[in-house]
Amino acid sequence: MAGRIPQYFIDDLLARINITDVVESRVKLKRSGKNYSGLCPFHKENSPSFTVSPDKQFYYCFGCGAGGNALGFLMEYERLSFPEAIEELARLAGVDIPREEQHPQQIEREQQVKQQISLLDQACQFYRQQLRQSDSRDKAVNYLKQRGLSSDIAARFLIGYAPPGWDNLLQHFKALPNAAEALEKAGMVIHNTEKNRHYDRFRDRIMFPIRDMRGRVIAFGGRVLTDEKPKYLNSPETDTFHKSRELYGLYEARQHNRQLDRLLIVEGYMDVVGLAQHGIQWAVATLGTATTEQHLTRLFKLVPELIFCFDGDQAGRKAAQRALEIAMPILEDGKSVRFLFLPEGEDPDSLIRKEGQPAFEQRILTATPLSTFFFNSLTADSQLDSMDDRARLAASALPPIREMKPGLLQQMMLERISEMTGLSIDQLNSLVNLHQISQPAATATPAAAPETSYTDDLAEAPYDAYPELSQLDEPPTYIDTEYKTAAARTPARRSTQSRTISLVNRIISILLHRPELARELDDPDTLGHLQESNIDLLIELLSYLRQHPDNSLGTLLVDWQHDPQRSAYLMILNEIAHLEPIPDTADPLTELRDALKKLSSRQTENQLDRLLKKQRQSPLTDAEKKLLQQLLLSGREKT
Repeated sequence: MAGRIPQYFIDDLLARINITDVVESRVKLKRSGKNYSGLCPFHKENSPSFTVSPDKQFYYCFGCGAGGNALGFLMEYERLSFPEAIEELARLAGVDIPREEQHPQQIEREQQVKQQISLLDQACQFYRQQLRQSDSRDKAVNYLKQRGLSSDIAARFLIGYAPPGWDNLLQHFKALPNAAEALEKAGMVIHNTEKNRHYDRFRDRIMFPIRDMRGRVIAFGGRVLTDEKPKYLNSPETDTFHKSRELYGLYEARQHNRQLDRLLIVEGYMDVVGLAQHGIQWAVATLGTATTEQHLTRLFKLVPELIFCFDGDQAGRKAAQRALEIAMPILEDGKSVRFLFLPEGEDPDSLIRKEGQPAFEQRILTATPLSTFFFNSLTADSQLDSMDDRARLAASALPPIREMKPGLLQQMMLERISEMTGLSIDQLNSLVNLHQISQPAATATPAAAPETSYTDDLAEAPYDAYPELSQLDEPPTYIDTEYKTAAARTPARRSTQSRTISLVNRIISILLHRPELARELDDPDTLGHLQESNIDLLIELLSYLRQHPDNSLGTLLVDWQHDPQRSAYLMILNEIAHLEPIPDTADPLTELRDALKKLSSRQTENQLDRLLKKQRQSPLTDAEKKLLQQLLLSGREKT
């Protein structure tokens, strides 16, 4: 069993490889000064915005933001996993890959996963064979024909058939040692403990293999041919399958189009397949669960736009409301969500067969934007004719808007509330900011680690799912530490503001507890260039404490109460004052200086965030493009 790939070898391999050779063998490049340029392979464009720098061994696209090194390029362009990309680079360099010794438990786990993947692949082949050769195949074939599916589309999605009977799959694997136990772990058979016997989980059903990002079969969905319940039956959770993360049809959609710019989220397997049959090759479906945060986070790494497609009945509206609640905290500038509601009694498969592709695509173009659906939902039963109605609207709208990532969309939605309620933007912003700083623990607490899974490619799976990477203290970084992959594609950045609110408040909190420390610090005007929440308050506080070193916080309260420019800060100070500034064992001045140093160092990152966000909304000027490239390359030099 192969061991881990040592980090020193990865570093040495990247030093040996010329990124220009790797990219030029796949993309037509033209010399442009010290660099090379060409049409970006990751999005459609008419004029070159894709640059390769031999000096920095780095590529970057000013159009879509893709960037990274040779390893990342191979992973994104060829859709390779991290180990596969390492193998390809090693082949180009003509070197062998060394391996480090693995723990026995890790080796055993990898063997189990590989066996499970192999079993599922063989099961897929068995079901496809049964669709062609089973004595009861006719009703399955007729059903697929009635749904308008061609043999080509069935082959593309590996559709098969589980014939009637309790042990067809078991009998197929009878020569395999411990077949029943292995199939049970893979979710393909069920163990009846009372009778101590195993039987096939899927019987007399159309079989839809569920594939991971690498195209491996990791689970199945089975649809009945009658009115039997449940209509759809999915594999259970296994070592290879976590339904809250996987999406049916995602692998097929990416295989069909390398440059996906949107995805349509539907509710059933047949909807995905039926839409693909009629030309909509970019639909995916959740696997018997509601849309989760993990689903959306994963999809937004791939595309900037998601369209939810629901039935127009009450159940569809309820599902859309749930999707809205999940999407709002994840959405950020440059990403969008829309909602498409179908006529009652129709699903995507039936409607596209009835209307055809052009009419269905027209429906997609007119799908309801998230903001419109949000406000329509809030005002459905209210005329906003009274102050009470407007107050109820603000009370209902502000909590989910507070949870959004700070940005243009959040601000525009606040402006819409301002129009509808009569509250000023300053009042609404104060309410939003007050809520955000009154919950510092929530911003500081790291998100729960996703379940370990062997089913994804590197760009979307936790690193402990890949033994070759688990020896690293942190994932490889090539631009900054927010990048969690081998720089395959520049991910959408989390808002700097949302990450740093707690840092500014922490400095304020320390000063409120130890105001005498202000005299030890530099001129606060040096912080004026930062665009952070509450930075003005911090500057005002520092200035006041430095000018009046002997005043107490009580004096500050009196002074600021009668100062119209500063009185608005008192409520925020009251909230921050309740924060615990530093542990008893820590040095307050060191903590304060370290926090200020981190805050000051973020000017470059703020500039980078601003330029990356702007380029998603409108073209950059030549000066801005030059600055962006300098910032990216300087970030590369620091890593």
